[in-house]
Amino acid sequence: MKYATLHLSAILWLSLCALSQAKEVRLYTQRHYPADKEFFAQFTKDTGIEVKVIKAGANELLTRLESEKAAPQADLFITTDAGALDRADAAGLLDELDNKTLADRIPAGLQGKNGTWVPITMRARVIVYSKERAGNNLPKTYEDLADSQWKGRVLIRSSSNAYNQSLLASILAAEGRDAALAWAKGVTANMARPPQGNDRDQVRSVALGLGELAVVNTYYLGLLENADDPKDRAARAAVGVIFPNQAGRGAHVNVSGAGIVKGAKNRPHAVALLEFLTSKKIQASYQKMTSEFAVAEGIKPEPLQAKWGTFKPDLTSLHELAGHQEEAVKIFDLAGWK
Repeated sequence: MKYATLHLSAILWLSLCALSQAKEVRLYTQRHYPADKEFFAQFTKDTGIEVKVIKAGANELLTRLESEKAAPQADLFITTDAGALDRADAAGLLDELDNKTLADRIPAGLQGKNGTWVPITMRARVIVYSKERAGNNLPKTYEDLADSQWKGRVLIRSSSNAYNQSLLASILAAEGRDAALAWAKGVTANMARPPQGNDRDQVRSVALGLGELAVVNTYYLGLLENADDPKDRAARAAVGVIFPNQAGRGAHVNVSGAGIVKGAKNRPHAVALLEFLTSKKIQASYQKMTSEFAVAEGIKPEPLQAKWGTFKPDLTSLHELAGHQEEAVKIFDLAGWK
């Protein structure tokens, strides 16, 4: 009996050890793309490391990370905004990566300034125009959208949209408050209709003749071009693409990126997942499946991306978004941008 009890205790102890050494990585992520699910499954197949995912908005996840600071429940924080990553860093929620593989793969200008996060994909916020109606005197900068010649001709999303908040934050960083307020007022005055719909809706509306210019993220152009609906493919074909501010600071870009949570219980597995997501094979697959830009060096753009043209990104303001987002929201309100 004594032997049986000891034997049972040994089995229980070994089982507990096995559980404590389970191969897993726990993600808090804002992203919601099917491609991510596919890549996580492939990572598990390749490594045996299970990827456990909790999805929510960036602010909700940041609040949760803060509340769990003394006993972290996540290993990796993934979001679609450099500003959110920098807020997590400023709150002491992210650990230094200190990883040569990641540092060598990704341009320094795209990495977090304090070495606590890396991008996974990148997008640009561009101007699209009606090939049929916009004419030849097209805007070259975001600031041109506020010019009175475009009164009643501009389509753009709500001021509550994170993409527009980041764009205005970048203008604040580059031009200052007075210029940012003047721009927001000018664009509001030039709107063809009250803000509504998502980025794809703006392109569809240009194609329908409801406006002549719109502001959208690049990957939505890819989604429209690859859409099953022929009307969406036709809408994409009806617009041209302008990367703004190429003679100056460059086009506004933002990233989806990730940082390792400080105190992560599965740090080696989190590092392995980051190395997997930034590998050449997965970076190329992101471009093909989501039309987001790769961030690793040496990845050629997809043919549909190449058709948009090459561009200079604004990497300076990318690292200043967090400090200007709150002010951007206030300026939108002052400008009457709904």
